[in-house]
Amino acid sequence: QVQLVESGGGLVQAGGSLRLSCAAAGNMFRYNRMGWHRQGPGKQRELVAQITTAGRTNYADSVKGRFTISRDSAKNTVSLQMNSLKPEDTAVYYCNTPSGAWPWGQGTQVTVSS
Repeated sequence: QVQLVESGGGLVQAGGSLRLSCAAAGNMFRYNRMGWHRQGPGKQRELVAQITTAGRTNYADSVKGRFTISRDSAKNTVSLQMNSLKPEDTAVYYCNTPSGAWPWGQGTQVTVSS
């Protein structure tokens, strides 16, 4: 079983930056693709970035060019660098596999003010 703990969220003005981190407890992290998901107010959860075990990345169109996902498999961590933030990026952000296969963590709130 993998436990996921997200951190790094906060309140930021539009155009600002935040870096989210996710720590995974368990042995399966290094063998799996990882992703960052988000759920905005009144919206369904969506996958915004993912990274393979080899480091290949893929992004949703809405964040492409602004967000960067990275991982450190030795430390069981995955990060999301978010630049040029927009009010529509306001959401609770979660890490998990791209399919959401593991129990969800508590997430970390990101609020972008205009």
